[in-house]
Amino acid sequence: MRTRQFLCGLALFGAALAVAPVPVVAADAPLIPREVLFGNPERAGVTISPDGTRLAWRAPVDGVMNVWVAPVGDLAAAKAVTHDKSRGVRIYFWARTSQHVVYLQDRGGDENWRVYVVDLASGEEKDLTPFEGVQARIEAVSPRTPDEILIALNDRDPQLHDLHRVNLRTGERKLVLQNEGYAGFSVDDDYRVRLAQRFLPDGGAEILKAAEGGAFAPFAAIPAADSLTTAPFGFDKSGDVVYMVDSRDRDTAALTKTDLATGKSEVLHVDPRADVADVIIHPTERTLQAVATNYLREEWKVLDPSIAADFETLAKVTRGEFAITGRTLDDKLWTVAFVQDAGPVTYYLYDRASRKATYLFSNRPALEGLPLVPMHARTIPARDGLELVSYLSLPPGSDPDADGVPAQPVPMVLFVHGGPWSRDVWGFNSYHQWLANRGYAVLAVNFRASTGFGKAFLNAGNREWAGKMHDDLLDAVDWAVAKKIADPKKVAIMGGSYGGYATLVGLTFTPEKFAAGVDIVGPSSLATLLESIPPYWAPILSVFKQRMGELDTEEGRKFLDARSPLFKADKIQRPLLIGQGANDPRVKQAESDQIVAAMKTKQIPVTYVLFPDEGHGFARPQNSKAFNAVTEAFLAQHLGGRFEPIGDDFTGSSIQVPEGAAGVPGLEAGLAAKK
Repeated sequence: MRTRQFLCGLALFGAALAVAPVPVVAADAPLIPREVLFGNPERAGVTISPDGTRLAWRAPVDGVMNVWVAPVGDLAAAKAVTHDKSRGVRIYFWARTSQHVVYLQDRGGDENWRVYVVDLASGEEKDLTPFEGVQARIEAVSPRTPDEILIALNDRDPQLHDLHRVNLRTGERKLVLQNEGYAGFSVDDDYRVRLAQRFLPDGGAEILKAAEGGAFAPFAAIPAADSLTTAPFGFDKSGDVVYMVDSRDRDTAALTKTDLATGKSEVLHVDPRADVADVIIHPTERTLQAVATNYLREEWKVLDPSIAADFETLAKVTRGEFAITGRTLDDKLWTVAFVQDAGPVTYYLYDRASRKATYLFSNRPALEGLPLVPMHARTIPARDGLELVSYLSLPPGSDPDADGVPAQPVPMVLFVHGGPWSRDVWGFNSYHQWLANRGYAVLAVNFRASTGFGKAFLNAGNREWAGKMHDDLLDAVDWAVAKKIADPKKVAIMGGSYGGYATLVGLTFTPEKFAAGVDIVGPSSLATLLESIPPYWAPILSVFKQRMGELDTEEGRKFLDARSPLFKADKIQRPLLIGQGANDPRVKQAESDQIVAAMKTKQIPVTYVLFPDEGHGFARPQNSKAFNAVTEAFLAQHLGGRFEPIGDDFTGSSIQVPEGAAGVPGLEAGLAAKK
């Protein structure tokens, strides 16, 4: 199993932004309905029970995603085993009993996750962490103690998660370790805490080894430059050898194993272009079997010869990149997902003995036969020589010779990822397909501070919010213009979380660069963002200080304010759409409220969309569709693309528009119809 997976009314803006001609799109390319791209998948997230008798997946029940279970070989006998009626189940897994399904759920996007277990024999559902305002985390699941899982809870101290063994059958909890200031722990298959990690004031980290009497002794020092690219992630069968990704003494994070007793370490795999991104470990023997890196595309290296033939077989099954989503404890059966750029995710049951892959289903069969477009991997040079791995999608019919450049420049959406310590990857992306179908080129850029490309690239983003990180985005736009991909007068910027912040930066720091912006849950002030982070982020505050800036000095505060769009709101010249979840624990509603208020003070129009039952992003499909309907009309107004009318896409959504409903065509009518 995979172990690690390493977001009208605008007259002020001038006649130059009037609706432009419809971009070049194949005349017979139909509009792909938003429902097909952003509604619930038909079935998704297939896994197999540890004993190999049953399959599970997520699928809708009355429009809400729940977990279904079926006997292997009889998908038609599937039954829903969870009964969520609100946000839908997004995270689930098999308990090692094979008789229980465990899932996590929060309330309204507050990220105070609770852990639930379903007994498949009785149908009984139990809340294992029934605490208000408490966040639960799954720390470990082991076949050696199938009736128990290890859960971390911050019920004693909101800043710190203590470890508990929890019985799936009875719900009984036993304290394993009281957290005295650590950011996290590493445990073996016997649920013994072997390592603890804490961050130091300089942004570096320290890994400590469990010693006699419950104490911890120093084990490894992690410099600040390596703190986001070096960490333990598992142990061998004995629990005495730790597996790590480790960038110390090199640029990219390597796969290593280290003896806890002697400290002797061995490098098993390193790629000079990219960090280790994923690892496969045997479910019971705990041996390292394969390792992946991802520069432009994911690349696997098999470490265990016993699975080499399996990987060769799977590589030939169908188009795309494959991922093992589940394995039986005897390792005879695997569930496998295949991801492609221009089609749905397909799922297979793989029998290792016969090397036969049996097709199960796809996640969105309605995508079959639609005018989906390929995603082109590109490297774009930044002004200082860094290479920016990026992904480009073009409107259907705009690139007749399939060289990744349209026959003539088209409007473009610069789609900025969140994090910022994250990255964009190749594969099916609903937003790319949607926007390309509407007539826009879509460019996703891994700017400096993105993860996966080595610590030098990651650390080049330190204290560069609204600085060189933004320059990278500008350089990518200029590249697209120079390559005749994008019309320079019709480039919008859009993104969520950090991508929302980048959108606000684009419209305030470079107010004439972009034709419009769509900010989704983006912070407007770095200082107020840091002042309002969740309490359980306290152990990693030094990381924010090192990589964003200091909050606790006058000079540091001035620096953060200088990089904050809120204080340049009066510079905005181009249309802005903001989407926010009222329960967001990371980027509070106040971040959007305050920049909307600043714009109103300056009489600068803005459209502000609020969802009272959402958090950091829009989890409910009804809300996602509603916001995307608004976004589509907004972009069509300012870039000139095609659009599907809002229609009934507000049905079932909690959408509210506190400001600027008149600024988006059809928005007022859609709100009136919803009532």
